[in-house]
Amino acid sequence: MKGPLFYSKILLFGEYGIIKDSKGLSIPYNFFKGALKVSETPNDEALESNKNLKEFSIYLEKIQNEDVVKFDLEKLRKDIDAGMYFDSSIPQGYGVGSSGALVAAIYDKYAANKITVLENLTRDKLLKLKKVFGLMESFFHGSSSGLDPLNSYLSLPILIHSKDNIEPAGIPSQSVENKKGAVFLLDSGIVGETAPMVSIFMENMKQEGFRSMLKNQFVKYTDACVDDFLKGDVKSLFLNIKQLSHVVLDNFKPMIPKEFHNLWKNGIETNDYYLKLCGSGGGGYILGFTQDFDKAQASLKDYKLEVVYNF
Repeated sequence: MKGPLFYSKILLFGEYGIIKDSKGLSIPYNFFKGALKVSETPNDEALESNKNLKEFSIYLEKIQNEDVVKFDLEKLRKDIDAGMYFDSSIPQGYGVGSSGALVAAIYDKYAANKITVLENLTRDKLLKLKKVFGLMESFFHGSSSGLDPLNSYLSLPILIHSKDNIEPAGIPSQSVENKKGAVFLLDSGIVGETAPMVSIFMENMKQEGFRSMLKNQFVKYTDACVDDFLKGDVKSLFLNIKQLSHVVLDNFKPMIPKEFHNLWKNGIETNDYYLKLCGSGGGGYILGFTQDFDKAQASLKDYKLEVVYNF
């Protein structure tokens, strides 16, 4: 048995800000993927995943009582007993949605009366899906917006206007002739954990100064970046990304691994590249933006870079 593939995602803009109703833009990233499988000869990873699915199924039984979603738990348990696991190339703790893809796969296979990708996806349906996915994914992170599984499930770019206003988005097609600019992933080589990062953020939110910075700088530049990206205004986009990168370096230091503080600063000073958080930070991938990928690659020659999108 092998189920359909579900892909990883990248939140280009909006990490932390979407908690406070900034805009956000999330895109599928097909480089990493996962699917539900049953194997005759499971390895250690498959056995570990199977054990996690068992715990997850107990949690799903609990949330059924909230009347938001119903699952065919009998079928799910039967498949888990038969050795089902989530076979995934999506790295965990890297900010690219490993639990999101798993949640999407479980919903797709076991949810009763599920909303399908082929339907006319009204705003109400999208919000219902987001709510269901948020509830399901909370098992992994303590709390979840539901956006990662939504992205993985729909395999479409998603524009977040606010908590209660989301829609599928068209992103500008990439020009073939001039592909110097790029969005890229930089591998920090450190596994990040979402929950501790989110709790640092929530602690900071108790301070008036931090709340004011978030509203007047972080959200302002995030919203501008989303608008510029969707319009294809590269010149304005890079002015705003530089500002955003600066705000993150000044105010989100715990989310940036120490050994990357100087690298971050160097990008802002040289304009070769600008870095920002990918997901909650603390490790995993760091997102980079550059108008000249060759130049960025030369500056970051000691690191592994993966291109996500070309300008």
